[in-house]
Order: sequence, then C-alpha cells, then structure tokens
Amino acid sequence: MGGGFFLQAFTYLAAAVVAVPVAKRLGLGSVLGYLLAGVFIGPFALGIVGSEGEDVMHFAEFGVVLMLFLVGLELEPAHLWRMRVPVLGLGGLQVTLTAALFTGLGMAFGLPWQQALAVGLILALSSTAIVLQTLAEKGWMSTGGGRSSFAVLLFQDIAVIPMLAVMPLLATLEAAGGDDGHHGHETWVAGLPAWAQTLAVLGAVAAIVVGGRYLLRPAFRFIARAKLREIFVAAALLLVVGIALLMQQVGLSPALGTFVAGVVLATSEYRHQLEADIEPFKGLLLGLFFLAVGASIDFALIADQPGAVAGLTVGLIALKLALLFGLARGFRLGVDQAMLFSFALAQGGEFAFVLFSYAQQNAVLSAETSKLLVVVVAVSMALTPLLILFFENVLMPRVGTKERADEDYDEMEGGNPVIIAGYGRFGQIVGRLLAAEGIESTVLEADSDQVELLRRFGRRVFYGDATRIDLLRSAGAEHAKLLVLALDRPDKNRELLATVRQEFPGLRVLARARGRVDAYQLLQEGCELVYRETFDAALRLGTDALAVLGRRKHRAHRAAQRFRHHDENLMREVADNYGDEDFISLVRRRNEEVERVMAEGPPEGRGGRDDAWDSAELRRTFGEDHPEAV
Repeated sequence: MGGGFFLQAFTYLAAAVVAVPVAKRLGLGSVLGYLLAGVFIGPFALGIVGSEGEDVMHFAEFGVVLMLFLVGLELEPAHLWRMRVPVLGLGGLQVTLTAALFTGLGMAFGLPWQQALAVGLILALSSTAIVLQTLAEKGWMSTGGGRSSFAVLLFQDIAVIPMLAVMPLLATLEAAGGDDGHHGHETWVAGLPAWAQTLAVLGAVAAIVVGGRYLLRPAFRFIARAKLREIFVAAALLLVVGIALLMQQVGLSPALGTFVAGVVLATSEYRHQLEADIEPFKGLLLGLFFLAVGASIDFALIADQPGAVAGLTVGLIALKLALLFGLARGFRLGVDQAMLFSFALAQGGEFAFVLFSYAQQNAVLSAETSKLLVVVVAVSMALTPLLILFFENVLMPRVGTKERADEDYDEMEGGNPVIIAGYGRFGQIVGRLLAAEGIESTVLEADSDQVELLRRFGRRVFYGDATRIDLLRSAGAEHAKLLVLALDRPDKNRELLATVRQEFPGLRVLARARGRVDAYQLLQEGCELVYRETFDAALRLGTDALAVLGRRKHRAHRAAQRFRHHDENLMREVADNYGDEDFISLVRRRNEEVERVMAEGPPEGRGGRDDAWDSAELRRTFGEDHPEAV
C-alpha cells in the first residue's frame, strides 16, 4: 500500500515536472501541459495511472477550494460591492441565457424538460480553475475581458448553491438501488425539512462571517506570536479545511465557503501572509487537478461514440462562444475584450463533475447521459488552452489592430530613458511632466479601454502587462535609466519590483504607493524611493491651511519641508520593523518625537538661509560641504 502511494505520487510529480516546462517552452501554457501529462499517464494512454484517478480528482478538487479562498482574499467587501453590477448583471444573464439555450436544445432532442433543465444549468458553468489560472498567467486579469470573466465566474460559483438545491426537485427516474451517496457521506442536514436546511445553511454562512471578523484575527495574532512559520501555515490550511468541511456538512460547495472566508479576511493584517503561505499548496493542487482531469478523460467512450462526443463538444463551445460574445458586446466591451471574454468562458466547468454525479444520484439523469456529458465537459476543458492560444496568436493581432488609430502603436522603440508602468491618474501626471521637459517615456498600460482612450488624445501608450519580462525587454528595460511603478494594484507593483530587482538590477525604480502600509511593503522589498499618492497633496493643503491661519507663507513652507523629512525618515525606520510586535509602540514613540522636534523649530545656527531648500538632496548632489547643506 505504501509503495503504491509513493509510486502514484512520484508518477504525478514526474509527469508535471517533465510536461509543464516543455509545454511552457512551446508556448502552450502550464494548464495545457498539465492536461496533456494527465492524458499520457492515464488509463487510456500509458496506463500508469488507473481507476484510482477518480480518488485523485476528489483530492485535487481541494486545489480549487484553495484558489477560491485566495480569490476571496483579493476582494475587499467594498470592492465586491462595487462589482455587484457586472456580477449580478453580466453573470446573472450569462447563466440564465446559457441555461435556457441548452434547456431548449435538450428538449428539442427529446429529453424531458426536467432533464433538459438539469443539463442546461450544469453546462452554463465554466471552469474557474482553468480560466483564472490562464488569465493570471497571460496577465489579462486587469483587462476589461478579464474583469468581466471574473465577475461571471464569481456569479457561477454562487449559482452552484441553488443548482444543488433544485436538483432533487427535477427527479424523473427511479433511484438506483443501494446508492445512498456517491461518497458514502451523509450531511448534517440530510432528512431535515426544507426550512431547517435553509436555517442551517444561513447559520453556517453567518458563522463564517462573524468568526472571520471577530475570532480569526485574535487567533492568528496568538499563533503569529509563536514566530514559527510552519504553525502559521498549518493554521491557514486548518482554516480552509475546516470551512470546507462545514460547507460540505450543510450541503454547500466548499469552494463557496472558503471564498466567503477569504472576502471576510481581505481587510485583515494577516492577508498577505495567508496568501504567501497558501499559494504554493494552491498551485501544486491545481496542477494535480488538471492532471486528474486529463487522466479522467474516457477515451474508450470517445472511441465508442466519436460522433456524439465531437458533435456535443463542438456544439457546447460554439454556442457558448456566440452567446458570450453577444453578451459582452451588449455590455459595451470592445471587440478584442469581448473575444477574450467569450474564448475564456466557452468550456464546461469543474463543478459539472460534482453536479452530474449529484444529478445521477438523485435520479435526474441516467448513468449513460451523465458519463457522456462528463466526457464532453472534460474534453472542452482540455481544449480551452488551445482556444486561448488561437485567440492570442491568430485573432488578437488582427482584431486588436483594427481598432487602433495607427499601426505603429504596436512597435515599441525601447530606446527611451524612462519606462512608466501604469498610465492612470498617477502615471499620467508623471508622463506629462517628463514630456514637457522633453524626456520621452515608454508607457505600458494593461487596461485596453484606457489605452484606446489615451490614444485618442494623442498619447503613445502600449497595451500590455508590465510584470511580463518579455514586455519589459521590448520596452527597453535593459538600457533604460528609470522605471516608474504606477500600477493601480499594489500587489502588481510589488510583483513588478521583484521582477525588476532580479532581471534588471541596474534599473532605478521610483514607486507609487497607495498609502503608508503599501509604502512599508515596497521599502521592505527593496524599493529605493516610494511616493505616497496622497502625501504631497495633503502636505500642500496643510501648508495652505497654515497660511490661512496666519503663518507667513515662507514659514509654512519651511514647516512642511521639515515635516516631510521627519516623516520620510520615520517611514523608513518603521518599514524595517513593520509587522513586529512592538510596531505600534514604535510608531507612537516616533510620532511624539516628530511633533516635539517640529514644535522646537529649526536648529540654532541656521542664519538667514531658507529651509525651503531640500538640504538632504543638496548633500546627495553636491556633497557635505555645500553651503546650503550644512
């Protein structure tokens, strides 16, 4: 038994280690590499992995659970509320219209309306695991199509709950004798009346929300004081597994429960540590999930019914492509982003494996129908990376250039001294100032709508994810003097900083920070100069406030300069201790010192010199003996 387990583990790991780098080198992407590796080692190719692949699939589904938890950590409740229109509007319409389309087709092919509705609901879902992994890998998450895809996937994951609830009501067949559950598992709510099951579900969700807000932070604080990373990792995994079990016991999707927990913890100070600790497990288990999908494709059934499998798979993808494209255009996405949206979501989803099994258990669908449709969904998932490659390499260059004002926008000279990553409200000001001084910049922006808008105003802005090394090389990072980090997402700024530090160590970096915490993290990760986006505006307002209150203008300006120096020194000192137990006491102590020094005024012996000069910068530029820098 032990040898069998280790042999199986060795087989899966070896397949991943060999296949995925080869697939990446060939430009196929990691997802397709995992899927192909699963096919090769599966029972219908080399036969190294046999019937135990189904058990591996159940284990690997935990990767999807971890992924949804990490997705939740990225979504603060306020941000989630701002997304309510695309989630409910675009996501709700996608599920409703797709389910209606396939229900109608099922009835046209002779299925009872109950079975047709079950099939329609299940086929309306797309693969959260494959789509999010692919979008993140390609750097498309922040595009219009990427954000719309995420909104639809979010609604689909939530929609799994009512689908599970309605499935038993659609039963038309006789229940298979002796089948009391596919997993031999009975939930806590089994046998309870509907109102009691509803209360149990609401209670479980409320427990996650309340516990996440009031219990988990003290618990993680207690665990963090032990200063043992492995215990914190164990606690993070314990949290995810516990919530998954709770959701399973009340008949809900474990992935949905962990997503809710992630959203609750999105504002926690332990968010980034949780992300860092769980990310490796998520990546490995997701890879195992894709391997298991590849290994589970029933090639015997495909060989037995090739016409049915091919026709249903092509029909599924083609109909979803057409419907998704129409929806995207209806929600005013550009042609390129509408195509990205439709090609990303055109497959079946991993929840289909669970739902088809559940429908079979509850006498909604026959075993033959379920097996056939499971193969169709698996094949559609396996084809998704190829569809994305077709979109990226064949359609995108043609469709994308049609909407551009000039063909030469796609050509980056790469000889400018400055690269600006992100050209939103912050990056635009920097770029305009440099341009006014005759300094050319190469600008990278990941929002295609923003790119098109800025090009209409005559700005040379290039579409692309600045965190990609190949784009940075094309932009001339090897020879540029300066990189300005002005991306909207702090995590992307830090990711780009880490890439530049590793690949282009000679490139100087100036970084935008959302606030003080973001500045601490950038400084900790080696950024030499950090600029808080609200700091200078607030300092200017404070200077004017002093003038309004009676201070002479030059005295108010000097006070602001002294405050700037003290505050920046404080920020750098605190950054070295950010996250320590005595962090708060250090900040309070240093703030009191700054206020005391400010109240005392400038040091004696200044003479009549104007403190408005930046004496620290003068020392760096002209040396310690400069007359204004003493």
